[in-house]
Amino acid sequence: MHFTVQDHEDTIWVYPKQDAELKESIIKEFKIHPVIAQILISRGFKSFKQIHDYLYAKLPDLYDPLLMAEMPQAVERVCQAIQNKENILIYGDNDVDGMTGTTLLTEFLQDLGANVFFYISNRGALRQSLIVEALEYALINECKLLITVDCGITAAAEIAKVVEKNVDVIITDHHEPTDKIPHCIATLNPKLVNNPYPNRDLTGVGVAFKLAHGITNRMTSEGKIPPKKIDLKRYLDLVALGTISDMGSLVETENRILVRYGLRQLRKGKRMGLSKLFSICDIDVNDLSTYTIASKIAPRLNSLGRIDDPRKGVQMLLVKNADLAEKMALELDLNNIERQKIERTMSLDVDSTIEKRPEILSNKAIVLASDKWHPGVIAIIATRISKQYNRPTAMIAIENGIGKGSVRSIREFPLLPTLKECGDLLINFGGHDFAAGLTLKQEHVESFKHRFTQSANEKLLENDVMSKLLLDAEIQFCELTFDFMESARLLEPYGNENAQPILYCDAIQTRPAKVVGKANLKFYIEHNGRALEGIALGKAHMSHLFKKKSLKLRLAFTPQINKSSIQLLIRGVKLLDEDASLSDA
Repeated sequence: MHFTVQDHEDTIWVYPKQDAELKESIIKEFKIHPVIAQILISRGFKSFKQIHDYLYAKLPDLYDPLLMAEMPQAVERVCQAIQNKENILIYGDNDVDGMTGTTLLTEFLQDLGANVFFYISNRGALRQSLIVEALEYALINECKLLITVDCGITAAAEIAKVVEKNVDVIITDHHEPTDKIPHCIATLNPKLVNNPYPNRDLTGVGVAFKLAHGITNRMTSEGKIPPKKIDLKRYLDLVALGTISDMGSLVETENRILVRYGLRQLRKGKRMGLSKLFSICDIDVNDLSTYTIASKIAPRLNSLGRIDDPRKGVQMLLVKNADLAEKMALELDLNNIERQKIERTMSLDVDSTIEKRPEILSNKAIVLASDKWHPGVIAIIATRISKQYNRPTAMIAIENGIGKGSVRSIREFPLLPTLKECGDLLINFGGHDFAAGLTLKQEHVESFKHRFTQSANEKLLENDVMSKLLLDAEIQFCELTFDFMESARLLEPYGNENAQPILYCDAIQTRPAKVVGKANLKFYIEHNGRALEGIALGKAHMSHLFKKKSLKLRLAFTPQINKSSIQLLIRGVKLLDEDASLSDA
């Protein structure tokens, strides 16, 4: 979370763009609060249709699955497998997106009476050997059809080996394709070139859900199952969990529908394993949000793919027995504690390296490698470092002469073009423009570091790597009412590309800021006769800057309801006093 003070040279406050005519027309058309209208303008909405779909889209507005290229072939082959009682293997990636998509297709096909097995990839193996392992599992279990979930689009050579063994393959994936598309029965991926599907931002579990939707429509229309046999809404809890965890775009209409209704399904507590996990995490299902899933549930499930066996995640999501569910959820929590210990050790090492070698930050990208790091945790570290320093960041864990890397980036630097330029140094790579993975030989690490950093230095401007605080709208304290807070819920669900709004206002500090809970700083502020309290998380060390009464402040904040009052979550502060002198915080 950004926190700024006046003259903090590393953060730029970006004020909202204004369009008075558009604002008035939005207010008139949708009868919404002027500040909500301004937020929509700040976020680039221009047409009434865009706004309506963003605010009000419902389940019937989901796109027809047959709009996705090769969906008819995929549906036909799965229906054939069900009819002929063929064994089907669902092969998923080892993150939450892969686990939830695998669970969804496994449960869905079982509900249709299919013979289903599942297999989850393990990070311990090299990427190109993973599908070969799945092939062995398929052959042992006499599976004639293999369906990938959240993987497979970059594995043309490996899938060719599967096909050679007379196992048909359907790929469901959402990662960016490489030049060579695997040859198989069907490839379902909204990012394929010339794919007419309207939602390019589906996650892996989202694509799996569309396949289930297509199969349901086909079997219902042909009278093979009664219309009420399959209720697709009951799988939306998995879709929401996977979409949030994999940072699917929540400005995209279909993703918003899937997550909005998926959260409702999650709150029903129908999935035994998740209910037990919520209880262990002390989560009240009535308060369940994208934030609690991203911060509490996703890390625990992901810990399996990072340091243990990710198959346990699917087993926990499928389990029906309460005692077994509780045992699995407890084990998951212990795994997460172990993952946190490993992460803390690695974080200290990374922070220490950057502190001892400040020249690292003279470049516009950060590439670090070590043979002391756990390959399952580097993604978390790469994400944190990339956000902290606002730079493309690659973390590479070296083991037995092979480096496994996790790369995260900023909006101004899409990764895949640069990774393709470095392709001759890499064993393989794949992912998205802002989050990717790679494998390379240890002897190529330095060359990769040089080339990747050079590319960032050439393509990025100085401003690109400066932190930015994006302000959505100015607001008066008198407008911060419970009615306004209820109106703002139209913008939910929040998440990737749809952050909670950051508002700003000039106000007076009525008494010195106070340290609360050791690490946090509490503000007492007033604007035009209305007094409010604000909390700046983790900023207790800045208390000396706010000792005086009557300081004039410009506050950037997100309003929140705290029990029976409205409180400001402070994102940034500027002192407006002319004599104020502040050092960087």
